[in-house]
Amino acid sequence: MSQSNDAEPVYPAVNYLNADRGVWSWLTTVDHKRIGIMYLVSVLLAFLLGGIFAMLIRIEHLTPDPTIMSANTYNRMFTLHGVVMIFMFMIPAIPGVFGNFCLPLMLGAKDVAFPRLNLLSLYLYWSGAALALWGMISGGTDTGWTFYAPYSTTTPMTVFPVLLGVFVMGFSSIATGLNFIVTTHTLRAPGMTWMRVPLFVWAIYATSIIQVLATPVIGLTVLLVGIERIGGFGLFDATRGGDPVLFQHMFWFYSHPAVYIMVLPAMGVMSEIVGAFARKNVFGYKMIAYSSLGIAFVGFFAWGHHMFVSGQSVLDNGAFASISMLVGVFTAIKVFNWVATLYKGSISVKTPMVYACGFLFFLVFGGMTGIAVATVSLDVHWHDTYFVVAHFHFIMVGAVIMSFLMALHYWFPKMFGRMYNEGWGMVAASFIVLGFNATFIPQFLLGNAGMPRRYYMYPERFTALNVASTAGSSLLAFGFLIIVVYMSYALVRGPIAGSNPWDSRGYEWDTPSPPPKHNFDVTPVITVDPHSYQNPGEEVEHVIV
Repeated sequence: MSQSNDAEPVYPAVNYLNADRGVWSWLTTVDHKRIGIMYLVSVLLAFLLGGIFAMLIRIEHLTPDPTIMSANTYNRMFTLHGVVMIFMFMIPAIPGVFGNFCLPLMLGAKDVAFPRLNLLSLYLYWSGAALALWGMISGGTDTGWTFYAPYSTTTPMTVFPVLLGVFVMGFSSIATGLNFIVTTHTLRAPGMTWMRVPLFVWAIYATSIIQVLATPVIGLTVLLVGIERIGGFGLFDATRGGDPVLFQHMFWFYSHPAVYIMVLPAMGVMSEIVGAFARKNVFGYKMIAYSSLGIAFVGFFAWGHHMFVSGQSVLDNGAFASISMLVGVFTAIKVFNWVATLYKGSISVKTPMVYACGFLFFLVFGGMTGIAVATVSLDVHWHDTYFVVAHFHFIMVGAVIMSFLMALHYWFPKMFGRMYNEGWGMVAASFIVLGFNATFIPQFLLGNAGMPRRYYMYPERFTALNVASTAGSSLLAFGFLIIVVYMSYALVRGPIAGSNPWDSRGYEWDTPSPPPKHNFDVTPVITVDPHSYQNPGEEVEHVIV
């Protein structure tokens, strides 16, 4: 496969974007790249919606008393924010967008194994999202995204359409995961052994295993809540003979591995970026690849750390705490190898690299707070406080959004064949990294001081930190606004990128940007290792950036 950069950037006259024309050609396409683009538009709309809800919540907390909404509206607002951000943005964001677009290109395949199933997964995602949004808007669901029983089985609000929407989106997730697993096994190009599979694909592969095995459990759980609401069977309601703790076990058996559905692909993006912008072979390729599988495996047995105060035995709490620490070990393996890759590299400070640094910070800092809340004695103190909110947003939202923006800026030239303005990219990245810290560090302090999460009103002594958090979220919103402006401009008038503007060694860059409809004119033969920037014994060529 060719690894060279274009001397003069040329925009391909015919590519996947214009090979077929008209809205119908997009709605009926089975091209994995077009499906990835439609996922991109969908998750960006979901992110916008979830972000607006978050801003409204922060504005409400500018004062200790009611500010802009009633208590009932506040309950619905944080439910809307949670459901939209978790199920419509963070879970499908990287697998749905960049997994779909890049995985077949990285494997040297013309498409995924089941193209029609791939399109069906998108329609299931749209259907589930529409159903959930309609349920939340028409019925005002106020359960929070966790749907804890018995409140979710007894509240007079309309919960069933939202549960059904989550159930349908779960099928989309399963179909996507199944497709990626079969594609990775069966459609690798000649010469691509398992030890030549790119690290992003390893991460998506591990994620897909979780999607296929764990998602049916959440589907069954929300379906049982719906059945209990309609039929009154008393599955989770103690007053009717049910067990609310059983709901928590079933919910977290999926929802804790779901954390890794969100963060493992983010780690895969990081593995691609760190080699490309350090101009070095990725240090510890096998360790990074196997640690992805290790996180996926251990993640299935750590759900009980969400239930330390639910009445579990001391033995159970100790076991779940110990297992949770193992996740930190596998994550540390990745962090060590990324840092070792950067060490003595010829680092090119571009926008994706800035987000990579942000990702490392949020992953490590948020990960350390994860170790803390996985310790029983500390978790009892911080349980259901703003500390948990800040921890979740640092490790999940912070790391996932950093990675999503990292991937978007890295693969934007591949997807659209055009470049964005680097200067504005840096400015926006600075606002976002600073804004994220300014938003959530005050929330760590609020939680440690005892402010519960999901409370509509709070004592006056918490006002200053809440105002600081809202100011930080404004910085964050401004950063995203800048991205919208320069990315929109780049789509129309951005300079032509050429096939490989980063001079990356990723296999996906060995086809024109944007790629042709069927990816490759001739089936590629893989003769080099992935992330291969140096021959054995060769020194890194340092360049001024």
